[in-house]
Amino acid sequence: MQSSDFLRLRKEGMVKRHPALMISYAPNSLEKNRYGFITAKSLGNAVKRNRIRRLLREAIRLQHPQFLQGYDVVFIARPDAVGKPFQEIQRIVSELARRAGIVS
Repeated sequence: MQSSDFLRLRKEGMVKRHPALMISYAPNSLEKNRYGFITAKSLGNAVKRNRIRRLLREAIRLQHPQFLQGYDVVFIARPDAVGKPFQEIQRIVSELARRAGIVS
């Protein structure tokens, strides 16, 4: 995704919130999903931010077959995500996707 896609999601996308994560999503004109991840410097140093991104990417990789296609989806990590184990991140991603209605 490019910065213009992130801006479009910020303006037009729908948002679901959890204390550890936010999801912003909107339909795209493609037959596939595009995923983006935002980890602000307020979450900690690069090691912490990269770990959160790795956990999110792995959770998406495992759950991608259940996702409906044709969406731009951005996951925004919040301070509560720092230090959470993978199973918890995976559960939160699944819950937010279900609440957003982008899973089959």
